[in-house]
Amino acid sequence: MVTLEEVKNAFKPKLKPIEWRGDSLLLLDQSQLPFQKTWIELRDPEGVSSAIRNMQVRGAPAIGISASYGMVLSVNGSSLNEALDSMKRAKIVLDSARPTAVNLSWATSRMLNLANNAVEQGDVKNVKELRDLMEEEANQVFQEEYEAELKMGLYGLEKLNSGDAVLTQCNAGGLATGTGLGTALAPMKLAHALGMDISVFAPETRPWLQGSRLTVYELMEDGIKTTLITDTAVGLVMYKGMIQSVMVGADRILRDGHVYNKIGTFKEAVIAHEMGIPFYALAPTSTFDLKSEEKDVKIEERDPNEVRFLRGVPIAPAEVQVYNPVFDVTPPKYVTGIITENGIIYPPFEKNVRKIVQR
Repeated sequence: MVTLEEVKNAFKPKLKPIEWRGDSLLLLDQSQLPFQKTWIELRDPEGVSSAIRNMQVRGAPAIGISASYGMVLSVNGSSLNEALDSMKRAKIVLDSARPTAVNLSWATSRMLNLANNAVEQGDVKNVKELRDLMEEEANQVFQEEYEAELKMGLYGLEKLNSGDAVLTQCNAGGLATGTGLGTALAPMKLAHALGMDISVFAPETRPWLQGSRLTVYELMEDGIKTTLITDTAVGLVMYKGMIQSVMVGADRILRDGHVYNKIGTFKEAVIAHEMGIPFYALAPTSTFDLKSEEKDVKIEERDPNEVRFLRGVPIAPAEVQVYNPVFDVTPPKYVTGIITENGIIYPPFEKNVRKIVQR
């Protein structure tokens, strides 16, 4: 049995897409990858919100980490009350950037609740002390995420054998989480670091091409065998026996096991179910939404021109009507298990989620 310390020593992140500099947040601009490695420096919550909305930073955990630092950047004013008011405004601005990813509002709520409690209880005496506390908490959000990914990777390793090929969807690696490891890609990265023969099939993920631009990029950076396929080839590669398991990330998971992830995930789950291939969603417990029901969740729709154009080049009639949902929802009947930092959750999810996700 591989231990947490063994994987910590074996795996060293090569990509570090988020860097906190004390008075600014440095983000690797994922909208420019893999052709340009460009960094953007942000000094206020409005800039962080814009980076999230424009998908310069994307992936639920990375969004949550970035939002945490965005809340730090909002702490200003001549009094604690002014600082709290500034943080409340920042939360509204940040939360509006991407409505489906639950990590966003989870992170901003965590930061604001801590600030309110610290002021009410007299734990901080001035704005500087409040900002220092917020910075410490944002750093803690980052560290907790990395530890969670290591643990998820360990649990995911239990489901892999040397020689396996894994199908994923979108990008749920270190770029999406901000740590360099990832959720869905964590088992593959740790397996590779430990010397196992593992390969990954990555669909392109239209229209933003996170699979071809980001997943392929970071897997190749780590030296993992990677095959890029079109989104429409998913069924064939599973039918031909080229895939041993499916591992995807998640932007939101409900208490009954409904998994919200990048568009195309539902298709993978249904085909895997028909082919007898295990389908796992990997996500930290912060991604679980224990209050909402399926009818309550808003599926984000984006600019129709993302479909009409491909990196600025028109590929469809300008006047064609477009439906551009960014996420889909996978019903629990198609989910073999949900891998978290606290263990693997199996059906029935309505009963077992609460045993692992405790709040």
